[in-house]
Amino acid sequence: MSQIPNWPSLLTQLLDGENLSIAEATWAMNEMVGGTATPSQIAAFLIALRAKGETVDEVVGFRDAVLEHSLPLPVNPRALDIVGTGGDRHRTVNVSTMSSIVAASTGVPVLKHGNRAASSASGSSDVLGELGLNLDLDPGGVARVFDAVGISFAYAALFHPGFRHVGETRREIGVPTLFNFLGPLCNPARPDATALGCASLDRVPLMVGVFQTRDASALVFRGDDGLDELTTTGHSHMWEISRGRVVEHDLNPSDLGISRATLDDIRGGSPEDNAKIVHRVLGGEAGAVRDIVVLNAAAGLVAFDLAESPSTIEDSI
Repeated sequence: MSQIPNWPSLLTQLLDGENLSIAEATWAMNEMVGGTATPSQIAAFLIALRAKGETVDEVVGFRDAVLEHSLPLPVNPRALDIVGTGGDRHRTVNVSTMSSIVAASTGVPVLKHGNRAASSASGSSDVLGELGLNLDLDPGGVARVFDAVGISFAYAALFHPGFRHVGETRREIGVPTLFNFLGPLCNPARPDATALGCASLDRVPLMVGVFQTRDASALVFRGDDGLDELTTTGHSHMWEISRGRVVEHDLNPSDLGISRATLDDIRGGSPEDNAKIVHRVLGGEAGAVRDIVVLNAAAGLVAFDLAESPSTIEDSI
């Protein structure tokens, strides 16, 4: 029989540079989001893990535990999530939020999962709240909206109540940890398709590896300017994951007839400012913001097509 994990043994492993198994990572996350771990244990674990560096198996274990503790969302998983990790510090408009709405307008079912701002002045929850969305809908309410109109929003703070046990410790230690990139992998709807922007190039292999372990399809991408979106200021790199297979692509928006923009062209503001931008763009206003929204909505549609049939990006285009 394998030994039951405990904090001293796991911390010793991490300090010695040894990776955790999926089972050990799952145990640690269960202890943290289940409210059993102390603040000292949480802080020591998060810092030791970051110093060692996370592995795909560890992130899979963390994700599985978070989903096990999340509120169940009774919807058909035949859905799309367009989401970003945050952390690019460019304070752009809410691209993934607007792209989700555009994608849903084509008839693709969208179940977006998001939270408040990480590095921007306005996260998806912030701007949707400003637009009048009720963020406090229970799982049944979120599911009813999804079934009725084909798009709904799962507010991470509501669906992952266990995160409250680690929030204060994360704020006190003040450095990025695994929780900064784990959220986009933990949509409680467990959708079949994901279009995920990743600001950190170092994290891309982790994200790609985690999606390879699921029977789901995804596009992971990063702008060469550091955006956690497909950018219109230059090239982006994309990783297409379908049925465990990974294909890397380079995307130049000018090849698609999209004019080159600057970061200032797509800069956002407060939730109130960004809500006004949403109204203008969805009302038909042309320009750089519309271009990047359409580009990322298209990425979502391609990800959904990959989930529907195991083709390739070239086939979809």
